[in-house]
Amino acid sequence: MTEAMMEAAAPARGDSPPSMIERMTLILDAFNGPTARLTLEDVARRTGLPRSTAHRILDQLVRQGWLAHHSFGYGLGRRALGLGGQDGGHGKIREAAAPLLHELQVTTGLVAHLAVLDGAEVFYLDKLGGRLAASVPSRVGGRAPAHCTALGKAMLAWLEPEQVDALLGAGISRFTSRTIGELGILHQELHRVRQRRGLAFERGESFPGIACVAVAIRGAEGPVAGISLVGDIRTPLENVAPLVVTAARETSQILFPGATPRGERAGGRARRGAARVSRETTWSPETMNRLLAVDGRGDWM
Repeated sequence: MTEAMMEAAAPARGDSPPSMIERMTLILDAFNGPTARLTLEDVARRTGLPRSTAHRILDQLVRQGWLAHHSFGYGLGRRALGLGGQDGGHGKIREAAAPLLHELQVTTGLVAHLAVLDGAEVFYLDKLGGRLAASVPSRVGGRAPAHCTALGKAMLAWLEPEQVDALLGAGISRFTSRTIGELGILHQELHRVRQRRGLAFERGESFPGIACVAVAIRGAEGPVAGISLVGDIRTPLENVAPLVVTAARETSQILFPGATPRGERAGGRARRGAARVSRETTWSPETMNRLLAVDGRGDWM
């Protein structure tokens, strides 16, 4: 029996087969979980729909912007993220970063994020999960405070201090015992991020038991997004940090070919005391140790 015949003969839920709207809702609901990328087979299995039906509806959802399709799976599109037709360039950022984010997740087994800075928060554009995805409290289209996430700190580090103060306001909240709760201390941390070639780390600052390393995607006018890897508190982030740097740099080159990121131009305030980003794709243990100890105390939070 062909799949089409099976679909026609399949018993309906209730008294009548599900409507198109119900089937579309089933498919969109399948993406409401820890994994933001699903294959056609994943969607068919999660929804109980025949593969041909799932494929036909997926194509329609992609054409209408509710989903996006990449070579390695489907993900939520601009409309599902609440971006509508005016996505502020987020679609281009997601497209440029998608294969690099996928490679990061497959290579490390950690959870990979792509986010942009939206006021005092980070807004997650993408999340590729591994075995830890369900335990990482983030979702595509969700938000988190910028000052206590590695993604947020990676992007804030390349703004002028006055911009940071304006975004965060007079005070910042603590969420755990390790959250930075004073603007002055946050500025010191952002200075360390610049000294570490843009590497931002976070261990238990936003949620207990979660660790993260992030790097900003930068253009000529400053940070446009950030890429991160997330694991549990015991994850040796220093081992995967160079991979995040490379992914962010390559995404920047795709988005802004030939551009020099702000902060690396002569006279830029963010450049003061900061090392230029290396052209190397890997760093020796000695180089990493120097980067993680730039504050003189070996404190790389």
